[in-house]
Order: sequence, then C-alpha cells, then structure tokens
Amino acid sequence: MTRALVLNATFEPLSIVPSRRALMLLLDDKAELIHSTERHFRAARVAFPEPSVVRLARYVRVPYQSRVALNRRAVFARDGHRCQYCGSTAENIDHVVPRSRGGTHTWDNVVAACRRCNTRKEDRLVHEVGLTLRRAPSQPRERVWFLVATGGLRPDWEPYLGSASLSASA
Repeated sequence: MTRALVLNATFEPLSIVPSRRALMLLLDDKAELIHSTERHFRAARVAFPEPSVVRLARYVRVPYQSRVALNRRAVFARDGHRCQYCGSTAENIDHVVPRSRGGTHTWDNVVAACRRCNTRKEDRLVHEVGLTLRRAPSQPRERVWFLVATGGLRPDWEPYLGSASLSASA
C-alpha cells in the first residue's frame, strides 16, 4: 500500500498516512492536493489521482515533538548503513563505550558497525583497539523518523522535509 505525506497548513510535515486516508481528507475538504502519483483510485463514474502529498486546510497544533525511537533501523538510517569505524557496509550496531564497561544504550553511544570491526572491538574501548570514529554519534534530527517509518524517502516529499540529507552525514 502506498503512503502519502500529510503537511500542516503551514507546510510543516505532520505524518505519513495510507494514500486512501489522504484521499478521504481530500474528499472531506479537510486537505488540498499538493502532489499526486501517476495512479488513480477509480469508482463507477469517476477517477481520483492517488495523493502523494496533501496539505491540511486548517492548522493543527502539535502538543509535543515526537522522538525517534532508538532501534537498529533508526541507527542504520542515521549512519547511512555504513560502518562508523571503517566505512564499509554496516551489519551490526555497536556500543562505543561497551555496556559491560558502564556504557549506556543511548543515541550518543550507539553506532552502525560492520561485522569485522564489531568483532575486533568486542567489549573494549575504541582507543584500546586502535579504531577511530568517522563521526561522533548523536540523536538524529527530528525528521529522520519519516525515513525510518517508510524505509525510504520519496522524491516528491524532499521539498517538505528539508533540502539537507536526513542522515547525520550532512
């Protein structure tokens, strides 16, 4: 099932919904169509373009900023699926300061790592093994959850999610 990006009246990204839900927002005059796909929803006498980006007609106040959950998929998205020690394709997540040595399971202590570097490091500190981090780990920007939620970024969503890359490599 395809999805649609829902923007607030101020063009701020709010959420991702199934395209059928976005169509219902359009039909109820609660949103306007910004972008559509090449596909259509068809009825007996009418066809509607499948929405890709819709903008709400009224401003919706968001009571809090959503936080990105710390999980494997989000860490890989933040680090661009690259090992933060050698730059090869990442397969594991690694705690920079191992949990056995008092390290925490937080954004600033978890990185993506390839199997070779993760095995080499084991439960030691980075400097003890002679590895260096390519980039200091940090909590991802607020909009990375769109990438995590969909598994990818659609080109027609990019203008509304910011011009910078959603990974921390930018």
